[in-house]
Amino acid sequence: MEPTTLTTERLHLRPFAPSDEDEVYAAAQDPAIQRWTLVPSPYEREHARGFVRETVPDGWRDDKAYTFAVRLGARGPLVAAVGVHVRGPGSYEIGYWTAGEHRGRGYMGEALRAVARWTFTEVGAVRLEWRAEAGNLASRAVAEKVGFRFEGLLRAGLLRGGTARDCWVGALLPSDLGLPSALPYLPAVSAPS
Repeated sequence: MEPTTLTTERLHLRPFAPSDEDEVYAAAQDPAIQRWTLVPSPYEREHARGFVRETVPDGWRDDKAYTFAVRLGARGPLVAAVGVHVRGPGSYEIGYWTAGEHRGRGYMGEALRAVARWTFTEVGAVRLEWRAEAGNLASRAVAEKVGFRFEGLLRAGLLRGGTARDCWVGALLPSDLGLPSALPYLPAVSAPS
């Protein structure tokens, strides 16, 4: 897919570029980002360099991952990252982090809504899944605020640092945002009790 730029009222979202290396490195030093996301820990300079120069461009080119740098305006500071990863036909997973000094201002919810809409309308997703290590209350609060529905706990559903960890899972469907779906959806009928 061709790299895409999205804008919201306050934010400018574009694919990461080599010029973002210093800001990515600085943001990833945050203990909360290293604790709750899949970034390497400790996070070294070469991790940031590889991310902005190889991982992000390769993901867009190969249609496997679409990762956005979230900035306050086109020339503003890096406040967050949002990535959408292919899970299977019509199914995608979203992940995100917010730089410590920019938390609590609603930037992530705003960015997440924009990326979710784009994923449904331009990428053709039928389902957008959110996963977070069990206990990551901040990630869950943002996901639920955007409209993701909590679906449960996956035992050993997340691999991090050579350890299998339990994770929460939730999903957003196009209809949750008032959008049409790329495929008809037939929800399960509850059995009578």
